[in-house]
Amino acid sequence: MLVSEEILINITPPETRVAVVENGVVQEIIIERAERCSLVSNIYKGRVCRVLPGMQAAFVDIGLERAAFLHASDIITPPGAVRNDQIHDLVHEGELIMVQVLKEPLGTKGARLTTNISMASRYLVCMPTLGITGVSQKIECDEERRRLREILQRYVETHADGDGFIARTAAEGVLEEALIKDMDFLAKLWRGVRDRSAAASSISLIHDDLPLALRALRDLVTPEVERIRIDSRTMVEKAIAFAAKYIPESQQRIDYYQGERPLFDLYGVEDEISKALQRKVNLKSGGHLVIDQTEAMTTIDVNTGAFVGHRNLEETIFKTNLEAAQAICRQLRLRNLGGIIIIDFIDMTEDEHKRQVLRALDKCLARDHAKTHITEVSSLGLVEMTRKRTRESLEHVLCVPCPCCDGRGSMKTAETTCYEIFREILRESRQFEVETLLVLASQEVIDRLLDEESAHLAELEEFIGRPIRIQAEALYTQEQYDVVLI
Repeated sequence: MLVSEEILINITPPETRVAVVENGVVQEIIIERAERCSLVSNIYKGRVCRVLPGMQAAFVDIGLERAAFLHASDIITPPGAVRNDQIHDLVHEGELIMVQVLKEPLGTKGARLTTNISMASRYLVCMPTLGITGVSQKIECDEERRRLREILQRYVETHADGDGFIARTAAEGVLEEALIKDMDFLAKLWRGVRDRSAAASSISLIHDDLPLALRALRDLVTPEVERIRIDSRTMVEKAIAFAAKYIPESQQRIDYYQGERPLFDLYGVEDEISKALQRKVNLKSGGHLVIDQTEAMTTIDVNTGAFVGHRNLEETIFKTNLEAAQAICRQLRLRNLGGIIIIDFIDMTEDEHKRQVLRALDKCLARDHAKTHITEVSSLGLVEMTRKRTRESLEHVLCVPCPCCDGRGSMKTAETTCYEIFREILRESRQFEVETLLVLASQEVIDRLLDEESAHLAELEEFIGRPIRIQAEALYTQEQYDVVLI
């Protein structure tokens, strides 16, 4: 099926939002806020603040709130040097080193670092610390792969710096002159980074990546993208200038949106953002997905729901799972879910059905920009997969844990809180000599104490021989209460 893409860029002073629309359906949303710009690909001069031999890792201060994490496997040794995997032989406390951010700080974890510096352009990735050449695996034509590799190899052999280059997917079919121009640009950029790093005598930012709007042009624009709509005149001018220099074939596709209706409203992106923050995703057939993010992994449960099918149970399950496979791939991109993902498809008895569902999942993931890996259906009927995570999920960008339930997704019932109050009253009355006890709680708990639990409250009052007063507190959650001694 032919794919028609549009890229929508919404610019406001506090944040930039990018949406990728394929055949009229929103597939991807990226949000970057001015107070929390993306750190991925930024290059820093950092100071090693702690070396942990037991973890074969070090913590590096790069000027962020939390120290960043550098594993021994992410430290590159100079070409020709003997590889040593012992962290205490690779870095030392107090040492200044040049590092690049691999992953954003996620939750309570600091950023993930590497000393294997890479810098991307439209067609290529420069790998100056490795000095190797390569071609993206997504370019499948052997003849084209050979052509690109020869161009890169000739450049590396004829230039003294010996920088390495990887041809990106966008390099397929690109003329040699354009590729050489890209390599010259990246080589010059790397020399500037290297010189600034050598001159830096303290923790500092050496090189930061492009802003989100321009990164979207560099990384997301493909021949399938028919239009790039931007609702900021200033950014349109910057985008056109950027495109003229690096991706001239896309310059005519950049469009300044001036409509009265907000750009994201016009394409229904705001509604999709709201839906992407919900646990339940409805399928057209009547089935649904339930998506839960945890610290360790993301789980996705597939249910038939209201779908009863037309032939038999196995056919109903198979059709639901096929539809779910497509919906799951879209939700992974839309919500930017990464790390370990466990999919609980509805149990299928026929092996051919299992293979077709996995093929559908694999085919849909082929359009995902993030690297993914899928396993076979396990003996428990689960599909395990991983998706490379470099930035926070949509939920983590837009939401915070609920202050009432602390992110658990559930709260104690008013009944449970009432019984906890009864136990606390007994505890307090035995320890202290008081005339009266005052219970402060939420309105829901107070209502229950005065209604369903009124008999129990009266029995308790008689048992301890002291009056119990109750008072509603508007700011208390259903789990909060205090027993005050008067």
